[in-house]
Amino acid sequence: MAGVIGGRLVAIHHHNHTTLISTPLPQFNIKLPAIHSRRPSTMSATATTPTTALNNPTVQHTTTGSSSGCWSEFAGNVSGEWDGYGADFTVDGKPIELPENVVPNAYREWEVHVFDWQTQCPTLAKPDNVYAMYKLIKLLPTVGCEADAATRFSVEERVIGGADNMVSSFAYQSSGCYTAVWSTQKSASSKVLELEHCLIDPRDKESRVRVIQIVGVEGNHKLVLKSIKVFVEQWYGPFRNGDQLGGCAIRDSAFATTQVLNGSEVPGVWQRSNSKASFQDSSNILQELVAVDGVEKSVREKEGLVLLPKNLWSSMEEIDGEKTCCEVGWLLETGHAITSKCVFSRNAELKEIIASSETTA
Repeated sequence: MAGVIGGRLVAIHHHNHTTLISTPLPQFNIKLPAIHSRRPSTMSATATTPTTALNNPTVQHTTTGSSSGCWSEFAGNVSGEWDGYGADFTVDGKPIELPENVVPNAYREWEVHVFDWQTQCPTLAKPDNVYAMYKLIKLLPTVGCEADAATRFSVEERVIGGADNMVSSFAYQSSGCYTAVWSTQKSASSKVLELEHCLIDPRDKESRVRVIQIVGVEGNHKLVLKSIKVFVEQWYGPFRNGDQLGGCAIRDSAFATTQVLNGSEVPGVWQRSNSKASFQDSSNILQELVAVDGVEKSVREKEGLVLLPKNLWSSMEEIDGEKTCCEVGWLLETGHAITSKCVFSRNAELKEIIASSETTA
């Protein structure tokens, strides 16, 4: 009997990858040039896709005038096949086990608890049009190598820009980082927002995380965190519409039940350089994150922090009753982090999105 293996899909893990870094790194900026060791600096966006929306070059929502070059770089760095693992967490950061009906009988017999989906996220952005799409593909857990026995559990497609735009607000950087707000209307008096924060490691542009905060908007416009989704992904090549798996060569492993971030490394005084996009009083739903001059200091409190695996955290803070800040952070090493924030007004309207490169003061 295998016993409880902490959510790790042991039968399909042939390679492990450590993210621990023992030596200090130089100062970084979230807008470093996006150059990959295994990928070109810009990707072709001419791959064939069955998505009819991508064949329509119409752009309903334009960006600011200075964004065209940035979008082209962003398109090159975000496009491709991103494979990895995903997991759901409660508002307290507890991993949520996969539904019993998707877990193979062998795992149940061995008392192996499964918390992680193996995922694909084929992404294609057009460099000459402010237009992009991606698919989130969840694969059923299998006993053995998924390249031999992969079955799709679900496929969810999302479109950014153009006639079939699905995003409420979208802010991006040339590096491939972005923050998106997706709105799901539940009823006339309530809705659910999905705040998607995509962060790329500035030291390794083939490695990224996507953290999605599921936020409910109550009748009095109060924002309430409902759950958190985390995806840890690696770039595996040009866009192929999910037709090819990373297979047993996937460079990461299931993470849901691994050690969470040390809570002592997040609170304290931080200094940060910011890039911002303002959405209040603007009809521009697709915007570049523009660097702001100067360095800002702030104090990050322990209260409200949700500590997650892979050196990630999530927080939601109400400030003076006037605004609410929903933040996701990635601690790259002690004293160095990158963060993404969505700032809402007291009426639950998005005011701005802020991406920051931070160091402890």
